[in-house]
Amino acid sequence: MPQWYQQLLKNNFSAFIAKTLATTDPGAEYLPNWHIDLIAEYLEAARRGEINRLIINLPPRSLKSVCVSVAWPAWILGHDPRSRILAASYASSLSIKHSVDCRLVIESDWYRHSFPEVEISRDQNEKHKFTTTKRGFRLATSVGGSTTGEGGNFLILDDPLSPAQAMNELWRNYANQWFDHTFASRLDDKRKGVIVLVMQRLHSHDMSGYLLAKGGWQHLCLPAVAAKPEMHRMGKVSKQREIDELLHPQRENLALIERAKIELGSQAFSAQYQQKPLSDENAMVRPWWFGRYVSPPLLIERHVQSWDTAIKNQAHHDASVCLTFGESEGKSYLLDARSFRLEYPDLKRAVYGLAEQWKPQAVLIEDKASGQQLLQDGKRETSLPLIAIKPQGNKITRFAAICAMIEAGRLVLPQQASWLADFESELFAFPNFIHDDQVDALTQYLDWIRRSGWEKLRIRHI
Repeated sequence: MPQWYQQLLKNNFSAFIAKTLATTDPGAEYLPNWHIDLIAEYLEAARRGEINRLIINLPPRSLKSVCVSVAWPAWILGHDPRSRILAASYASSLSIKHSVDCRLVIESDWYRHSFPEVEISRDQNEKHKFTTTKRGFRLATSVGGSTTGEGGNFLILDDPLSPAQAMNELWRNYANQWFDHTFASRLDDKRKGVIVLVMQRLHSHDMSGYLLAKGGWQHLCLPAVAAKPEMHRMGKVSKQREIDELLHPQRENLALIERAKIELGSQAFSAQYQQKPLSDENAMVRPWWFGRYVSPPLLIERHVQSWDTAIKNQAHHDASVCLTFGESEGKSYLLDARSFRLEYPDLKRAVYGLAEQWKPQAVLIEDKASGQQLLQDGKRETSLPLIAIKPQGNKITRFAAICAMIEAGRLVLPQQASWLADFESELFAFPNFIHDDQVDALTQYLDWIRRSGWEKLRIRHI
């Protein structure tokens, strides 16, 4: 191995991570990305004692375990073979796998060339624990597992809950209490010791949520798709992330993200991919209030479109939204949801195009700003059944007024649709979501139904 490469692996943690992956998974293709460099900078700051409590949240398959549970312990021991490291996961089998991979790195020829002072002791070299000749070690355990008699200066928690466990309140509370009363107490030095938690978010009260609520933790949060502009700075890495920018498009492109939305559903996708678990406690509506359809009814009495139009087309502004509903037997089936960020001429064409596609009996448009101009142009240029809506009260008050209709089962959503996860994420998080354009369009439609007396007319006609 060239001398320059030995020095690179000793002094550059990002390069060390790449070499670690090549060692533990020789068939895998390493795709470098800024988020790996950023994680490396945070972990280096933690190794140097500049960060004592660190939480890293990022989507699945983002090399989080390779970075934190495999490469980092080997890196720590390479720079100080006396370091004592405890690492835990929700299952002992997972924790031991990380330990075996880490040991494989330390026993490799390239590692010994870069860190010749590190040697694993013959009298303690097991899957769950190996010790260096300088009496440092890496110990693997699980949530709830025993650490009696063991102490360390670096504690690592990698996925302390499985997705199934996170949905169980008893498991969540058990894991959080185990952290407080068992795992965190294993630090040899409470002031200087380092604890790192890395996981994908699973629930609003998972371990990340529990510890962040207590305070005192540095938080690196990396959603799969940026919901707002983000600025990340640490060490040598500086990254400005724009809205809708993917975390690692070479590894997981937009098509794969969209597939994950459909397969996981809004709740799991928002938590695991976006690191924004939806909280039932704060939601104004509940997921079980909605009916679900595989195919819409054959007999649709009428189609209605509801538009919430935006003034500007920049990415950080709300989008223009069109929701298309089909009404049948007193229920409203959401058939389509479209979002656009368009200049006015293109927005007008979108309104006309979707109306041509669905042939609605009513097109609801808020009578202000760009909607006002759409109403004027549409009435002059087309025969579309445009209806001007003048909202009354603030958004939360208007939404609260139609919640009873949703709870009564009047709104039916598809079981699967490419747009469903985005719609549900915004709906279930309202009013605490960064955008509310789809909620506005929904509120406008249901409020119009409530006020127009369509249901009474339909019953009387029958």
